[in-house]
Amino acid sequence: MIDSLRCFVTVVELSSLSKAAIQLEMAVSSVSRKLDALETELGARLLLRSSRQVVVTDAGERFLPRARNILAELAEGRSAVQELDTEPRGLLTVTAPAAFGRLHVAPAIASFLQRHPLIEIDLHVSDDVVDLSARRVDVAVRAGVLPASDLVATHLAGMNRVVSASPAYLARHGWPQTPEDLLQHQCLTVNGRVPPRGWWRFKGVNDYQPLPVKGNLRCDDTDSLLHAAIGGAGIVHLANWLASEAIVSGQLVPVFPMLPIEREVTPRRDPNEPAIHAVHMPGRSNQGKAQLLIRHLKEYFGSPAYWDLAMEAAGAGERRAP
Repeated sequence: MIDSLRCFVTVVELSSLSKAAIQLEMAVSSVSRKLDALETELGARLLLRSSRQVVVTDAGERFLPRARNILAELAEGRSAVQELDTEPRGLLTVTAPAAFGRLHVAPAIASFLQRHPLIEIDLHVSDDVVDLSARRVDVAVRAGVLPASDLVATHLAGMNRVVSASPAYLARHGWPQTPEDLLQHQCLTVNGRVPPRGWWRFKGVNDYQPLPVKGNLRCDDTDSLLHAAIGGAGIVHLANWLASEAIVSGQLVPVFPMLPIEREVTPRRDPNEPAIHAVHMPGRSNQGKAQLLIRHLKEYFGSPAYWDLAMEAAGAGERRAP
């Protein structure tokens, strides 16, 4: 029965018997027999199947959330039993955005593996958003605003943007006093993709629409913009987790007073506010290990996050133009 439920949910998620068979590592005929057995057991047609497409019936739509809940409960029960083993083991597949993965996820995973040496991790760093339902991914770390989905999301850290520039640039071109002054400066912007949420937006300015800043350098990689700003090419508006190291070292200087660090735990966060999350699919067999890693990431990043505390300790939020 459980195998039949898993086949049903996977076929619905992938809209294909053949793709589901590949993911489940089964023959297409075996998947079809499992679906037949489930429909016979329930006395209802769940799927209309043909060689070209799979269509979910009304009965299938009603049964789908219940099937997912059953699989999720089973996975959680299995995880609870497995956690009795003092040494978690096995493979976890993890994805993370490229820059955040290099700077923060990889060191956190190194710490995790020291604590759990029998676990293996396959880490993929890329700015492509991976479909967890179509890939065998156990945990995805995501930065920004999460779209609505069936994924289970855990808030790891807050995220805001910092306007900063190198001391050399500010010495040559002057220090902007207001966000509107940025229109007179060389501002480093993204090119070739949708700008990150909050990019060049400021509360109370321009109806919270992006300021039409310009500059003579555009790039599709924010990490490259960071290094260009350090080199004095212009002003950047980067995520706190990306700019913090350069700000603490003095290579970049916050142009405007930084937002105060949020120290109180907010039980209800605005889903439209960007943040760092870890997401996973309910019902996956590695759920116990996935939750173990997610708890470690949350602990490693801290609350407030260590990158914000480092900037605060360096007095970055107090810096002003001379």
